[in-house]
Amino acid sequence: MDDKLQMFENRLLKVYKHKSKQARRQGVTCYRVYDHDMPEFPFSIERYEDKVYLAEYLRRHGMEEEEHEAWLDQCISIIARLLEVPEEKIYVRQRKRMSHRGQDQYEKIGVEKDFFTVEEAGLKFKVNLTDYLDTGLFLDHRITRKMVQEECKDKRMLNLFCYTGSFSVYAAAGGAQSVTSVDLSKTYLSWGEDNFALNELTKPGAYHFIHADVKQYLKTLQPGQFDLVVMDPPTFSNSKRMKDFLDIQRDHVELINDVMHTLTPGGLLYFSTNFTRFQLEADKLQVSEWKDITRATTPFDFEGKLKRWCYRMVK
Repeated sequence: MDDKLQMFENRLLKVYKHKSKQARRQGVTCYRVYDHDMPEFPFSIERYEDKVYLAEYLRRHGMEEEEHEAWLDQCISIIARLLEVPEEKIYVRQRKRMSHRGQDQYEKIGVEKDFFTVEEAGLKFKVNLTDYLDTGLFLDHRITRKMVQEECKDKRMLNLFCYTGSFSVYAAAGGAQSVTSVDLSKTYLSWGEDNFALNELTKPGAYHFIHADVKQYLKTLQPGQFDLVVMDPPTFSNSKRMKDFLDIQRDHVELINDVMHTLTPGGLLYFSTNFTRFQLEADKLQVSEWKDITRATTPFDFEGKLKRWCYRMVK
């Protein structure tokens, strides 16, 4: 084994020991093990119970195709051995960073339809490790989901850019008066409805799944229509289904202020973004108070590396 592969093995062993110990103590079965910790190994490695999702972010690695495949095989072998998972249960995906303009976050990349169910905090979620850019459950939002669940009882909750509705499931399970989930993808909205069905969440007239462009949808809402909002937009989107492209750095002030318009006095917004160079323009926000809760919501933070910004805002 060459020196770089040995360094990768040492690093992976170190972080896996740390994170798996925390996961066992907390009863967590799905969590991120490694996230591009070493520049030479641009992987995201996530554990979904007895399966592993390995995403390789494409880089200019300078290797010929055969050399790269051999290198990747060696990496997979190390991952399988250290995580004690058979190689046939490691799902490999190669992907570009979402900051690449022109990429649609709703792009489908496979047709295997290999779905299975995982549990988190006693709730069930449908996951797919083969067909989409993401798996159906953002593991780095686990703590934020719990925060929302603890604050949503008897409240009207709105989940914007809802993806597969995991925040919505938590809110409904937490006793929200109503839950409205909005996304531009009919596929993900249907997936969200499946997650509600998995958890036997039925309350006539209380749960709504709305197919819409969030930027346009917010303009249609009335003041005081919701008590709690979750908004986790993509960094950038230029989907043909949108009237205008979305750039979170450019658009976050307008989006947040539109949310404040529809919140009741004292209402809450949980806003997050995985754009690492994000800068909150707080002086332009129509909020009574806000707090950066990034450190409190980043699960299994090993060396303080920032992966996602998260804020709690009050109208």
